[in-house]
Amino acid sequence: MMRSTARLVAMAVALIISRAAFPSGLVLAEGPAPSGAASLAGANDPSVRIKDIARIRGVRDNQLIGTGLVVGLQGTGDGSGTIANVQMVANMLRQFNITVSPEQMRVKNVAAVAVTADLPAFARSGDKLDVVVSSLGDAKSLQGGMLLFTPLRGADGKVYALAQGPVSIGGFSVGSRGTSVQKNFATVGRVPGGATVEQEVPTSLGDGNTLTVVLARPDFTTAARLAEVINRVFTPQTARALDQSAVEIAVPAAYRQNLVEFIANLEGLPVRPDAVARVVVNERTGTIVVGHQVRISTVAVSHGNLSIKIAPADTVSQPPPLSGGGTVVAPRAEVGVQEPPAEMVVLQSGSSVNDLVRALNAVGATPRDIIAVLQAIKEVGALQGQLEIM
Repeated sequence: MMRSTARLVAMAVALIISRAAFPSGLVLAEGPAPSGAASLAGANDPSVRIKDIARIRGVRDNQLIGTGLVVGLQGTGDGSGTIANVQMVANMLRQFNITVSPEQMRVKNVAAVAVTADLPAFARSGDKLDVVVSSLGDAKSLQGGMLLFTPLRGADGKVYALAQGPVSIGGFSVGSRGTSVQKNFATVGRVPGGATVEQEVPTSLGDGNTLTVVLARPDFTTAARLAEVINRVFTPQTARALDQSAVEIAVPAAYRQNLVEFIANLEGLPVRPDAVARVVVNERTGTIVVGHQVRISTVAVSHGNLSIKIAPADTVSQPPPLSGGGTVVAPRAEVGVQEPPAEMVVLQSGSSVNDLVRALNAVGATPRDIIAVLQAIKEVGALQGQLEIM
């Protein structure tokens, strides 16, 4: 039997002479620093468009939902224990002056479903929407089904779209005599362009004099930089950061009759976003993602491997001559332990994530070992950033 265990033999950690607030790898941001805001930024921070990290307040999607029926299934619909589909079929037939008692109906080719869609801002009457169809009962598969006429309502209870069309599940589910093969989820499907917008949602871009830009990831530094970039392109008093997520913009007089052109020019401006130094660890998958802002104070890490080998080795016991005894096979085990000498790696104060990864790879650390190392470094206060474990 072979059992190999990789573990951390020791982690001697020391915080030594680490007083620098910022490492030498940080540089001043380009352009004049905004009032009251930090002007230090990582040299590796990329410049992105404003439209990629922010949105205009008031411009948003709206969720729609409805319940409907998927018909035409090949015996893979809801079972007899599901009452919803039977009642829905009876209600539908009643609209066509056909009265059938729900207790007498058996509809294995029908499935009750929830139908959802996103209504984008500025959607016009007649526009097409993709819808997602999800089984509500115990249907086995929606393959080959047809979604019947389904009203889609908003949070206010009003009908904004109507959905109908063939369901595509992007997979399959087949089985016979207790054996089945399935690809993807056969009880969830889509109807591309299956909904038609019937009612428009009013969307406002502001009062015409001001706009508010909302950051997708709130951050005071990013908000200050965004306002700085806008003021640099237009006038110095055009934009001001209200808080860590919102920037108020005064629309220039030349654009007040053409907000779309102003927003188009605004969205294309480059800005360098900032983020908190963070390390995200997923222990279930062994995934480690480290932001480049993370810095390590002076720390020493020791890593070693312990290998234990247990091998069966039978011995034969022979009796003395003329003793009347018999030959006996006696089982025993040979145990060997190997432990290579541990290696010590020292990370200097202000080391970057590249230095950390290079050092841990040098000592042969596995992803799970790296997780343990990061946790220990955080515990002693040498990890200058947030450590999040999922």
